Amino acid sequence: MLNKNIAVIGSGSWGTALVKLLSHNADNVGWWVRNDTTIKHVVKHGRNPVYLQYAELDSKKLTMSTEMSDIVDNYDILIFAIPSAFVHKSIVDAGITNFDNKIIISAIKGIVPEFNQIVANYFHSSYNVSYEDIGIVAGPCHAEEVAMQKLSFLTIAFLQEERAELIAEMFSTYYMKMKTSTDIAGTEYAAMIKNIIAIANGICIGLGYGDNFQAVLIVNAMREVRRFLEDVFPQYRKVMDTEYVGDLLVTAYSRFSRNRTFGTYIGRGYSVNATMAEMKMVAEGYYAVKCLIEINKEHQVYLPITEAVYNILYEGVSPIVEMRLLSDKLN
Repeated sequence: MLNKNIAVIGSGSWGTALVKLLSHNADNVGWWVRNDTTIKHVVKHGRNPVYLQYAELDSKKLTMSTEMSDIVDNYDILIFAIPSAFVHKSIVDAGITNFDNKIIISAIKGIVPEFNQIVANYFHSSYNVSYEDIGIVAGPCHAEEVAMQKLSFLTIAFLQEERAELIAEMFSTYYMKMKTSTDIAGTEYAAMIKNIIAIANGICIGLGYGDNFQAVLIVNAMREVRRFLEDVFPQYRKVMDTEYVGDLLVTAYSRFSRNRTFGTYIGRGYSVNATMAEMKMVAEGYYAVKCLIEINKEHQVYLPITEAVYNILYEGVSPIVEMRLLSDKLN
């Protein structure tokens, strides 16, 4: 077991679920919470008043603070679970300038839009964190089911297998099965792309497409993920493993998926702004698709589903028209 303490940065659904999960094995878990009202409620009632209110939290095991710098200073392993669109601003606003001697784990499944970088690349290039000290939490796993203690699976990816195994032990419990990977780039990009695919599937649902078309869409999405990873990060990997396709499937199909829900609103005719106002939650795929299109200008990988979602969300193309055009490209 690693002789290091662990903390979660973020108090949304995923951050809350991770805190609950880690509390099974740790006597103390640090937790950066955005506002003091939430902290007081957790101390008094053992629940997050805003997210996953049904999840029971052991406040005696939690050291909570609204100051991110306090958590960063006092904990060795930092799990970031805040929306990727706010990662950079949150760190800058907290006045944090380095993560020396820290292990950074991304549970974000998104891309930092200011830099068009996945989270691992962001911490490496902006704060000189070694890739050996950066890990990824990959699915398939929804926060809601973790909070309900339903049997779930997570993957921990580090460049060093031994470190991945040691970190995985910290997450393992009777309702959480763990596996490990050394493919940090592949798992993180796959986690980002699957959010875009989930939006596409949601758009189809909103337009009234049935199970038959969705099945074809998802099969083509699997090929899209594989093409991108093989072209941009060529290494041996089994794309049919749970951290790739499994994560894609649960995000595309689950009623808990905020990206699928986001797409469903768009398919029903809501604007992007109206959808965001209705959901009151961040859909990572909205930011990710714009960044991936930009990144792919260099690589020129064939990404028809990604391009369709971008055209709908950023170019104002009608979902009806764009999905009809996409259907001619699928097989």
